[in-house]
Amino acid sequence: MTQTPARTRTYVQALTEALDIALERDPNVYLLGEDIGEMGGDFGVTRGLWAKYGEERVRDTPLSEAAIIGTAVGSAMMGMRPVAEIMFADFLGECYDQLVNNAAKMHYMFDGQFKAPIVVRTACGGGFGGGPHHSQSVEGWFLNVPGLVIVAPATPADAKGLLLASIENDNPILFLEHKALYRIKGDVPEGYYTTPLRQARVARAGKDVTVVATMKMVHEALAAAAELEKDGIDVEVIDLRTILPYDAETVLESVRKTGRAVVANEAPRTGGLASELSAVIGEACFRDLKAPVVRVAGLDTPIPFSLVLEKYILPGKEQVLEGIRRVMKSE
Repeated sequence: MTQTPARTRTYVQALTEALDIALERDPNVYLLGEDIGEMGGDFGVTRGLWAKYGEERVRDTPLSEAAIIGTAVGSAMMGMRPVAEIMFADFLGECYDQLVNNAAKMHYMFDGQFKAPIVVRTACGGGFGGGPHHSQSVEGWFLNVPGLVIVAPATPADAKGLLLASIENDNPILFLEHKALYRIKGDVPEGYYTTPLRQARVARAGKDVTVVATMKMVHEALAAAAELEKDGIDVEVIDLRTILPYDAETVLESVRKTGRAVVANEAPRTGGLASELSAVIGEACFRDLKAPVVRVAGLDTPIPFSLVLEKYILPGKEQVLEGIRRVMKSE
């Protein structure tokens, strides 16, 4: 993979570039979703693409998540590569059957004769006073679905590279975009490139403790690591990037090196990604651990509209700091 020189782009701009490149490279790629055409999507990700590629390839749909994903699955079976936008991840419940019982099982049910290469882009996460129906982190809803891939980029460069890789992949992919990351900026290579799926990124090397994080929590972990460096604590931060199937090898290699692990994920604490990774680390690294694994996650409660209460419920830098200090004191 040869990358051209990078430019500064927002996360949204990186996603737009990826969609533009995919539409230009492959005539079988098309976009569908609510208000993605002339309006450019609720968060502006598809802005300009309707004018460039026309309504046949950038399709506005009715307000029906079941119809959007059902159409995507059917067209994918016939050779298309649809990229569907579900405006908020909270609405994935409306198309759960199409995604879980149709798309994810297509390859298995038809012995490989059919596949469902769809990408479902959706905005997730809280922090904006959106309340219980527009703020959830939903990855835990889908962790138990064999055949489905869950991708969750934390940086603009990965947003572009992972989206292009997802569109080219033959599996159904749930592509999670945390709303808090849409306006962050970073270096993004120009032109076409892909970032490998199921390959975690060492966002910061360290030797004392491993923090495994996703999406917004990667940035919270990096902020905590920078603060703890002044206290002589060297934190390694792993950006998981692909949630399902995740890169256990990179995670376990890091934990065996540091002997301590904190798993940071915004979703509710019970039965989520933080619990899954904690169990895997505990099973594989029991003799290497100097302290029990600590989970940093959201509280098990619906997300309120109040920004004060929402801040209390959702984890951030302070909770990551507390988790790291706990494992450092537990020897």
